Amino acid sequence: MFHSDRGSQYASGAMSAKLASYGMTASMSRKANCWVNAPTESFFNSLKNERVHGTTYATRAKAQADLFEYIEVFYNRRRRHSTLGYISPVQFLENWISKHAAQQSLAA
Repeated sequence: MFHSDRGSQYASGAMSAKLASYGMTASMSRKANCWVNAPTESFFNSLKNERVHGTTYATRAKAQADLFEYIEVFYNRRRRHSTLGYISPVQFLENWISKHAAQQSLAA
């Protein structure tokens, strides 16, 4: 999946052909619906500013390991997100699961 804005370079036949050659699907929001891209843009802004900017990786494997650590260990488990009420995504998910489990037990 390749998500982009509606820029002409992303909507071009050449881009579509390149994505198809990689077995990827293009994803664009409808015209005037740029807000659907906001969470993705926010994430990549955080990734670049908090981790990648100014970093040089000796190997691709070191870059992958560092990005995995940032996303899975820090971003999802410890970093608090304003859109989630200043809790981490993992805590948000745990709260959601607990709430719905409690509702299921009350309904049973």
